Formats: sequence, C-alpha cells, structure tokens
Amino acid sequence: MNRYSRQDVIRILHLHPRQMAAWERAGLITCSQQYSFEQLGQLRTLRDLHATRISAKSIRASLDAMQRVAGMSNPLLETTAVRRGSRLAFRHGGALMDPLTQQLAFDFDLGTPQQLRVAGSDGGSHLRQASVIQEMFARAVQLEEAPVTIPQAIDLYRSILELRPEHAPTLINLGTIEYNQRHYHLAENLYRRATLADPDYALAFFDLGNVLDEMLQLDEATAAYQRAVALVPQYADAHYNLALAYERQGHKRRALRHWMIYVRLDPVGPWASHAQAQARRILKGEKLAIVSRRGRMVSLAG
Repeated sequence: MNRYSRQDVIRILHLHPRQMAAWERAGLITCSQQYSFEQLGQLRTLRDLHATRISAKSIRASLDAMQRVAGMSNPLLETTAVRRGSRLAFRHGGALMDPLTQQLAFDFDLGTPQQLRVAGSDGGSHLRQASVIQEMFARAVQLEEAPVTIPQAIDLYRSILELRPEHAPTLINLGTIEYNQRHYHLAENLYRRATLADPDYALAFFDLGNVLDEMLQLDEATAAYQRAVALVPQYADAHYNLALAYERQGHKRRALRHWMIYVRLDPVGPWASHAQAQARRILKGEKLAIVSRRGRMVSLAG
C-alpha cells in the first residue's frame, strides 16, 4: 500500500500545516506522520469542502449524523460528500442522503447544488448513472496519483464528462492535470466550466485565478481571486495569491490588506513570514493616507 508522509500530503494537496492541525483539532482527521491513499482521498475531500462555505463544525455534525444513521465508520472514505446549503449530504450507491433530516433523494444534477428531490419509482436510470459516475470518479482520482497512470485518469475523467458535462469535481481535477502539464489554455477552459457548473465553488475560482496568473492575465486573475475570497472570506490561500496579484499590478495598498488578512488566518510558517515581510515593506516604504473620523486627511509615513 502506498504511504505518504505528512510533508508529501501538504505538497500534493497544497495544504498549509495550520489547516491540517485545525482539522485534527476538530476531529475530522487523526494526527499522523504517515497517510494511506484512502486517507489522502479523505484529505482531498476536506480541502475541497474547505473551499466552500461549510464550517468545520457543520462538517463534523453531518459526519456524526451519517455515522449514526448509516452505521458507517468513516463517511468521508465510504461515500462521496457533497455540499447542500450549509451542510453536507452523502452520495452512496447512487442515492443522496441528508443524514440530519434522514431524507433519501436522487441526485439529478451531479456536482451542482440543486434542491434535493425525494426519490420516486421513475428515477432508476438516474440512480444507475450516478453510481457509475461515482465509481469512475473514485477510480480516476486513484489513477491520478501515479505519474504512469495519469493518461488513464485523463481518459476516465473525459468519459465522465461525456456522461455529465457539468460535473464540477471532474472539471477541476482534469483542469489541474492540464495545468500541471502546462496546458494552460485547456486548464482555463475546464476551470471556467467548473465555475459555471457551480458558481459558489470557491476552489474553482481559485484554480482559475492561478492559471490566469500563469498566462499573465492579471486583471482576470485578480477578479477570480476576488470571487474566491468573496465566497469564502477565510480562504487564506486565495488572500495570499490576491495580494501577490495586486503587488504585481502596483496596487500596494490593496495588497497590504490581503497580506494582513492572510497573516491573521495563517500566522505560523514560511508563507506567513513572507506575508508579514511584505506587509512591513509596504508600511515602511509607502505614505499611507488615512481619513480621520472628522474627515481630516492624515499622512502616515511607515
């Protein structure tokens, strides 16, 4: 069985150690120095959920309810978790369950946050397709982790999109493969499709910003990062990249705000140190004009 060190997990999933520690404190993952492939998949799910508006408390409550209702030891490994409003539902065997309401539903639009519809007798084909796509996606994720099998993962992701063109998780994963291969225009197209498939998916806008930044389309990259932090104000990585984008455009005061937000969200580690250094440099080198409560302009030399 493949094993991944803690540093491998952080590198592969682009996580911050502070986020790992927060999930451990919330009881969402077990603190460890070695992780299995299955645990890597669980962490990938948590990373994607973190880029939505669901709090760690809500995730924990939904997981506990699913364990009680379905008798599962670890729903994040045994099902596919999807966002439904402010909490989670779980896709399993082609059906969708909200464990807090114990409502069983069909998922007629995989990957998009549509309203749950109670299952009826005419939805067998939808259930079968949902089950097939779930299995294909899980297999593609597994193939993606080994360089030698990435072409197979690409073929499988493309097959999923033939069945469900707006399956946002597939669009994002396939876009990331293309991004890593420096096929930036292909990645951009896939990420844009993901933002249209799920306009509340902050990770899609963050990834879109990254590829636009690589293509030196800074105005559009900035807009994408702005959308990501608007959707999830606690999205530290998006604040960091937005600050960088503003600096590259010469907007130092705008960059300062996001450097400071990043430091507040992620105060420990090399990225925090860099953000702090950037903020100090701006404060030292800029004359920042502020307005007093009485409306008088005051210039501050950092």
